[in-house]
Amino acid sequence: MSLELRHNTVVKIATSSQAPVGEDLRTRDAVARSILENGPSSAAVLGERLGLTPAGIRRHLDLLVADGVLEAREPHATLVRGRGRPSKVFVMTDTGREKFEHSYDDLAVSALKFMASQSGEHLVKSFAKSRADEIVRKATPTLSKRSNKVNALAGFLTEQGFAASVAPRAKGEEICQHHCPIAHVAAQYPELCEAETQAFSELLGTHVQRLATIAHGDGVCTTYIPALATKNEKQSSKKTSNAGKAK
Repeated sequence: MSLELRHNTVVKIATSSQAPVGEDLRTRDAVARSILENGPSSAAVLGERLGLTPAGIRRHLDLLVADGVLEAREPHATLVRGRGRPSKVFVMTDTGREKFEHSYDDLAVSALKFMASQSGEHLVKSFAKSRADEIVRKATPTLSKRSNKVNALAGFLTEQGFAASVAPRAKGEEICQHHCPIAHVAAQYPELCEAETQAFSELLGTHVQRLATIAHGDGVCTTYIPALATKNEKQSSKKTSNAGKAK
């Protein structure tokens, strides 16, 4: 079975509440695609991003929510800024993602189930490790040319269909994958996510922590990358350690 459990083709979203045609259909698809690629977004942000009026964006959002493609949620605590009641954000539901996912997801799950039943769970883990090794092999040339490894990794993941971005966090950074082409498969086989996290750690040369995954029902996949200690910090830590030993 191929290691490429992904597909970048996006299908048009036709809703059942109304039968949009022409420009309406294209606009609704653009709204859904924008959330898929950029992650949870408020109506105001979506309207500005797509050049739509408040009434226009609200109409499309209401219909997408009614059809189960999107859902409104309270924004993540780390995204709230300033005072006042924060605006709700719209996220892609599992139903919505299925419209964008690879049509062979079920085949991939069936193949992995067959592997596990015939040869044991260890073969699934070996497959996950093989896929992670492939990520490392493909991403290494890209990261080797860039000084900012985190941004380089996010760029590589975007090219692979994961729509990734980087956000600053306390004492580090966070890679957000707004789309997961293998979410349906990974939901049943978390070994894929675990191996992928290890690949990120290997590529960045530091410990990383997976905080959320689309496969487990979160709006995005997030991976925290702690800031690497500077040379001076390392030297200071070494001196402190040596001083402690001397005592």
